[in-house]
Amino acid sequence: MTKKLANSLFLICFLLMGSMAMAQDKAEQLGWKLGAQAYTFNRFTLAEALDKIDSCGLKYVECYPGQKIGGGIEGTMDFKMDAATRAKVLGLIKSKGLTLVAYGVVVPSSPADWRKLFEFAKAMGIEVINSEPKDSDLDLVSSLCDEFKIHLAMHDHPKPSHYWHPDSVLVAIKGRSQYMGSCADIGHWVRSGLDPIECLKKLKGHVFSMHFKDLNEKSRRAHDVIWNTGTSNIPAIMATMKEIGFKGPISAEYEYHWDNSVPEVKQSVANFRSLL
Repeated sequence: MTKKLANSLFLICFLLMGSMAMAQDKAEQLGWKLGAQAYTFNRFTLAEALDKIDSCGLKYVECYPGQKIGGGIEGTMDFKMDAATRAKVLGLIKSKGLTLVAYGVVVPSSPADWRKLFEFAKAMGIEVINSEPKDSDLDLVSSLCDEFKIHLAMHDHPKPSHYWHPDSVLVAIKGRSQYMGSCADIGHWVRSGLDPIECLKKLKGHVFSMHFKDLNEKSRRAHDVIWNTGTSNIPAIMATMKEIGFKGPISAEYEYHWDNSVPEVKQSVANFRSLL
């Protein structure tokens, strides 16, 4: 390789890194923490998933219960893990240059487990718990949100799941903690025949996290595609996010080509940043 070519390649890399940093800064200025839901890489351990998330140019992670931790750490990402394991997991995430901001989707089965979940979230520095609580647990969840000052965002799986429609979220949070709101899974809204733009507007002031997707078609059987190449109207969704003043974690949740989705996630991130 000639010196001239080497210098040119160095300059290109420098400019690309600078462009990525500027886009990241712009997202941060909006209060958007663009990362990935580790479930995107559920065929792998958390340690392996973190490497993949980092390779996509992302700095935030949402973990989910059940994933093997790996990296020399025994166990899974269970919110009941002991303090020593919590410290090891936080060390692992930090060593990859990432920050844990959200956890879910998780639904504890008892009042005692709900408290353990919030204690886990506080110890891990988690900002948002994504969940689908039973109606009978809403008052308990509300009190825990206020006690721990941690957001509980109700996630929408497709119809007929309990929180598939924004109206069900609004009913659930009415008269309850200001820390309770929505985890807006825009792909599942599309699968349910809803317009993500109208859903976001309806939930203005109550969207605390997002599962970001673009789909190949507007149907229940739709699959993920690279962002801004599908039917979800990503530019309009991002404009609406700005309009409603959304701030919080945005988790890339890519549920397709499970064994080798990194190239598509990476391109999705690039497309997202180009629209900022």
